[in-house]
Amino acid sequence: MQQTIPQAKSKIFFPNLDGLRFFSFLVVFFYHGHLSVFSYLKDASPRVYGVIEFLFQHGNLGVNFFFVLSGFLITYLLIKEKELTGTIHVPKFYVRRILRIWPLYYLCVFIGFVAFAVMKKMSGMPVEENANPLYYLFFAANFDIMHTWPEKPDALILSVLWSVAVEEQFYLTWPIILKFIPLKGYKYVFPSIMALSLIFRSFHTGDNDTEFGIRYFHTLSVIGDMALGGLMAYYVSYENKFKSFVTNLGRPAIVLLYVLTLVVTLFKDAIFSTGTLIIFERIVIAFLFGMIIMEQNYAKNSLFKMGNFKLVSKLGIYTYGLYCLHFLGLYFSIKIMNKLQLDGSLPWVSFGIITLALLLSIVISLASYYFFEKRFLQWKDKFAFIVKK
Repeated sequence: MQQTIPQAKSKIFFPNLDGLRFFSFLVVFFYHGHLSVFSYLKDASPRVYGVIEFLFQHGNLGVNFFFVLSGFLITYLLIKEKELTGTIHVPKFYVRRILRIWPLYYLCVFIGFVAFAVMKKMSGMPVEENANPLYYLFFAANFDIMHTWPEKPDALILSVLWSVAVEEQFYLTWPIILKFIPLKGYKYVFPSIMALSLIFRSFHTGDNDTEFGIRYFHTLSVIGDMALGGLMAYYVSYENKFKSFVTNLGRPAIVLLYVLTLVVTLFKDAIFSTGTLIIFERIVIAFLFGMIIMEQNYAKNSLFKMGNFKLVSKLGIYTYGLYCLHFLGLYFSIKIMNKLQLDGSLPWVSFGIITLALLLSIVISLASYYFFEKRFLQWKDKFAFIVKK
């Protein structure tokens, strides 16, 4: 007998995820800001720069958080779709992801390879792009940047697209895996993927740029983040001891979770300093990030809920644009600083410019969302069985 698909859309919303998204973007933004705007302080104000470097040198871990969050949310929605309709509708899943990801992604590819090159030529500067456009066109940018590391694309807007490529590779395979494996088998599939990732990482623990590039950018090295998020999604999709444990976490345990996460992220290099420990670096950090996602969504005794911070949660809606386009905000802010002949080695100038860069990034992302992305997003729910409340 053919499964009847309900006409009414099921509605799910996690009110604290948008705030977590924006916070993750923010640490990535300040990581790139510490490498660009704040680099002017390195010689002139070494103490100020030292504090900034200590706080944000591992801000790229915001990308790790995005991976865990994607693994959790996508898996949870696919589980609910399977429970609701009896299967996972893979083509419709692809259409939803295409409408969400592709327009802005390819706009960034165009800006990076075409608009940036034209602008440099008009300014009389040579075009020195080392990125291969074919990799970017086919969502394999992580492999391109892995091969050129530590050299980054000349158009820095391209340098963040590697993680979008990894996400697309994840989206390509995940619904197929979950469609054909019974729900009860998920608890074996996700740990198996995590184990595969750890095995892969065990062959690439060397202390050199080549090995680091593989560990940081290769799909098999980072897929454990999504799998762990997926495993947690599975265990909170029904009543069990894990969900009960998270729901009833006491405040001392919650404080410990956040303190431990802060310590591990700030002192990552010292903690994971040997080859053996490097194997487990990502999965340990992913577990801490995953537990924060669990705590925010399910704990009854939380110290705070991100959903209560209305502005942060509102900005979280535009995180994809903020992440992809924030290099434009940084670029234009530095150009303004140079045009006005401001001295970036003065702390007040650097902090002013980074504030301007953040504001410009928000404005650019809002414009992108409402005048470009939304034209495609309005079709997304037509291919969904579960929509946002």
